[in-house]
Amino acid sequence: MTKLSSLLRWPQSSLQRSLFCYVVLPMLLLCGLAIRFGLSFTHELVSQSLRSDLELIGRAIRTPVSDALLNGDGNAILANLESVFAINEIYGAAVYNTSGRLVASTGLADNDLTRSLEASEAVRTGEQQESYSVVSGWQLYSQFMPVTDRSGRIHGLLQITRRASDFEQSLTHLSRLAWLSWGALALLSFLIIRFGHNKAIGRYLWQLLGSMRRVAQGEIQHRAVLSGPAELQEVSRGLNTMLDSMQQSEQQLRQQQLQQQQLTQQLKEQEKMAVIGQLVSGVAHELGAPLTVIDGRVQRVLREHNDEDTERQLQAVRNQVSRLSTLVRQLQAFAYTPVAQHQPLSVAELLQQAIHSLSFELQAEDAQPQLQQPCPKVTLYGDAGRLELALVNLLRNAVQAATSSVSVQVEVKAGELAISVLDDGAGLPPQFSTEQLLSPFVSTKAQGRGTGLGLAIVQQIVLEHQGKLLLSNRPQGGCCVRISLPLQTEVAAKPEANV
Repeated sequence: MTKLSSLLRWPQSSLQRSLFCYVVLPMLLLCGLAIRFGLSFTHELVSQSLRSDLELIGRAIRTPVSDALLNGDGNAILANLESVFAINEIYGAAVYNTSGRLVASTGLADNDLTRSLEASEAVRTGEQQESYSVVSGWQLYSQFMPVTDRSGRIHGLLQITRRASDFEQSLTHLSRLAWLSWGALALLSFLIIRFGHNKAIGRYLWQLLGSMRRVAQGEIQHRAVLSGPAELQEVSRGLNTMLDSMQQSEQQLRQQQLQQQQLTQQLKEQEKMAVIGQLVSGVAHELGAPLTVIDGRVQRVLREHNDEDTERQLQAVRNQVSRLSTLVRQLQAFAYTPVAQHQPLSVAELLQQAIHSLSFELQAEDAQPQLQQPCPKVTLYGDAGRLELALVNLLRNAVQAATSSVSVQVEVKAGELAISVLDDGAGLPPQFSTEQLLSPFVSTKAQGRGTGLGLAIVQQIVLEHQGKLLLSNRPQGGCCVRISLPLQTEVAAKPEANV
């Protein structure tokens, strides 16, 4: 019952209303007009048939009535008139003279036709006439037929009547049946539109509309189901394609915004580093010349005085001058603005040279850096001096932090060269972030043992070569510093020997 009542409700879908108003309703109107004209045509045919029946009856009894009228045989006339009642639809029959006076009658008939224009016209012209009249409260239809002798002379008038409502009653049932059929067709069409629309297209439209509403509410990841007719599937496919494009555009926009933020941050960092570099360059230049003079004077005094105490004091001065000279060199390296003159470099040779350069600074008790096998045979494009300086700084930090071992690992993956320097020291201090550790003049070493420029110099050199510098603590203890540099050549299959 609920389902039927839902089908009978006026369509809520504008598409259903459009189909009903522009398709079903015109068809029903056309059907109604066809029924109307058909009933009118049928009514005319039936009326003509009923008239023809009366005419046939009149023709059948006109000759015997004419003979009886000429012979003055009233019983014969009456017998012929009564014979017409064999047909149930006949209500009366009568014979009149040419003046309209009643001669004989049976059933319902007019008593006098002297004033009937149709009767006078039938006698005058000799043609059949018809009329509607009220007799004894009945609405009757009458046909008037002239009665002629065998020579064709009119000597009387025959009237046959039937009820006027017979003409309408004969079509009442047919008309009622036709309009009931039209109403059933209208109701059936309405139900077909509702049911057919829901099954064929409506549910898929609601499903698509639901998907669009979910997307409008912010569910960008939602996609419409490809179901229903091919046209709706194409619309759903277009919606999904549009959502995919929007999602891709949004991702690209986020990436561009992130890149823009990174570029802005890099620009700020470069501006800051440029200012620091100018300051550092000036300080290094001003300190370099006096330190050289001091070291030269101390060496001359050492040559002139040979006593042990003076030599010990002067050597201590030279050690401090050397420390300051190292600081000046680091300041100059930090302030150095490289010229983009990159050349092909062997990674294995670069690592060997860095380890060799550091060996002059190491003491016997220090951990010795070890290059782990195998070392891929690859060629790197870059500034040899700057890359060697970066590796020396990393190795120096690792040796100073290590307890017993420092190792170097080289990997090639996805077009990138990764050089990792690992130590077994205390690891990165938790109170410092990676950004702080890579900032200039930030050092985790004891006062007087570090300048805080080592990692800043490494970061600067790595960025010059479009690489990345990553700092992390190892699970087994110690620190891992990883340099990732882009490669421009293929990796060879043969490994090189260990250093």
